[in-house]
Amino acid sequence: MLQCIFLLSDSGEVILEKQLTGHWVDRAICSWFWDQSIAQGDSFKHLPVIASPTHYLFQVNREGVTFLACTQVEMPPLMAIEFLCRVADVLSEYLGGLNEDLIKDNFVIVYELLDEMIDNGFPLTTEPNILREMIAPPNIVSKVLSVVTGNTSNMSNTLPGATGSCVPWRKTDLKHSSNEVYVDLVEEMDATINRFISYYYLTSI
Repeated sequence: MLQCIFLLSDSGEVILEKQLTGHWVDRAICSWFWDQSIAQGDSFKHLPVIASPTHYLFQVNREGVTFLACTQVEMPPLMAIEFLCRVADVLSEYLGGLNEDLIKDNFVIVYELLDEMIDNGFPLTTEPNILREMIAPPNIVSKVLSVVTGNTSNMSNTLPGATGSCVPWRKTDLKHSSNEVYVDLVEEMDATINRFISYYYLTSI
């Protein structure tokens, strides 16, 4: 169970902090992490799992942004790392890239995405198709409306139909105007030919 997620810039500044459970993780853990990364160099920055004096840390670095998750309880490290990679992919897709400025310009959307992607420290909804139906990606129109109306939320009022589907990456009401299947047929033949016969055949031609 993850207890907190921090997003750090390439200078060690905490861009965003998301507390996930009742246990509050102090930002001092980020200072400890950054001091260790400076002291130990690149070898430390590439460690996916780190044991600090108080927490287990999981880190993923994407385009200068470090995703740092903390927990005090034991949990499968691959699940934590995979989840952080998924968060990075979703944010990159939503924001059209991933850097400090984009995250700061879209704080609300990033927080809403984290609210939907993880619940009480456990991964919940990570499929981009479902998230797009729940939270509208940022665009010029939504930014203008948020300034005019004062409503900064991009959350939908209805739950997507694919949420309870066995195939969450596919929309439930997806229809195509025509159903066509294209098949490539490849024929292969293996044969063994006597060397004398093939030589005689070639010289006679």
